[in-house]
Amino acid sequence: MTPARLIATFGGCGLSPRAPGTVGSLAALLVGLPLLKRPRALLGAAITATCVGWWATTRAGDGEDHNWIVIDEVAGMWIALLACLPEQKSGNMQPSGAAAYRVLWPIVAFGLFRIFDIAKPGPIGTLDKRHDALGVMGDDVLAGAASAGCVLTLRKLLAFRS
Repeated sequence: MTPARLIATFGGCGLSPRAPGTVGSLAALLVGLPLLKRPRALLGAAITATCVGWWATTRAGDGEDHNWIVIDEVAGMWIALLACLPEQKSGNMQPSGAAAYRVLWPIVAFGLFRIFDIAKPGPIGTLDKRHDALGVMGDDVLAGAASAGCVLTLRKLLAFRS
């Protein structure tokens, strides 16, 4: 296995015989959960996955979005998780034991990301039709951003209700 293919499959997750995109997204969620305690690390991971994924996709997949390429799901999932960071209040982060921030919001982000990634509405679908690294990585980056936007909106609405 070449380094580009190892990255593109996110350490082999993309080689799953069933639902490799979901397996890659779930692996990204599990790796990303501890990074919620380190916002800069999560942001850095999302940027790195996007940039390195672009390179790996070009090298290993010739710009085509093969089922085994899941680094795009990883980047998109980590972008979606950015909306799950605990809010800062008076310089202190919310208690790390708050279940909604440790479990609920990341699960909501995962579900929304998979919906956007599968349904591919609007510009997500437009990027998906490209046959290059921008299309492979771009549709999932946008799906992650759309998911993050939805999570942030839900969080604001629920905070407003309280």
